[in-house]
Amino acid sequence: MTRALPVLTVLLAIIVVWYGAAVWMNAQWAQDQAARADTTLTTDELIRQTLTQERPVLPAPHQVAMGLWDGLFGQKFTSKRSLVWHGWITLSATMAGFAIGTLAGITLAVGIVHSRTMDQSVMPWAVASQSIPILAIAPMVIVVFASAGVTGLLPKAIIAAWLSFFPVLVGMVKGLRTPDRMQLDLMQSWNASAAQVFWRLRLPSSLPYLFASLKVAVAASLVGTIVGELPAGATAGLGARLLSGSYYGQTVQIWSALFAAAILAALLVMLIGVVEKLTLHRMGLAR
Repeated sequence: MTRALPVLTVLLAIIVVWYGAAVWMNAQWAQDQAARADTTLTTDELIRQTLTQERPVLPAPHQVAMGLWDGLFGQKFTSKRSLVWHGWITLSATMAGFAIGTLAGITLAVGIVHSRTMDQSVMPWAVASQSIPILAIAPMVIVVFASAGVTGLLPKAIIAAWLSFFPVLVGMVKGLRTPDRMQLDLMQSWNASAAQVFWRLRLPSSLPYLFASLKVAVAASLVGTIVGELPAGATAGLGARLLSGSYYGQTVQIWSALFAAAILAALLVMLIGVVEKLTLHRMGLAR
């Protein structure tokens, strides 16, 4: 309870500020409606109307909560109005991109650590690739793949992989270089081969860094997938819910989809955390 108190305090403060902002940002519409009807709103009436608008500028927390509940549990999971269905579409592309990005990041990291040429040539390009806005890359990827007749999951997975490989690359390089000179010299004194040094020293030492990077990468992969759904005019996925909500001014739908994406990202990070604890504990590396 003591550990949860600071979190609950911050959460309460956010909700209070959110309600205040909702009243302030939605007040103009309520006042305009009252002026057209030639009536005057009391403070209580003004607050009540700002928190119950069908299409508010900023939805109140309870409106977002109701929209989220309806999207998750108020629809059949197979319904195209269900956030569970849209979340599954986004999750599929996210995990595919995450797998591609993780494999690419680990492979490049191993090469960089063992090859000075790759370190000097690949690493700068990897850093430079992250300076290009993903909003500029996503439409290009979608158009190129569409011209080749490839649509659906793969283009979104490539965009997700673009964002997810870099954290894995950096974390894995850092982890593989963790063993100090004394440890490496000890392995050499045992006449260990390069493969034995990698599997028995470098890789185990890199795991804490790898899992920390995977947590960042999976969240980045989810962002990449959602961004990839936007320029495609997709009809499925959380990005599609954001897009349709913006088209029709359904701000509650937009915020509900945003919170659904946040929940999905949190669950994925927690899942990696569980795998991390089990793996490190089994290897005797748990703290």
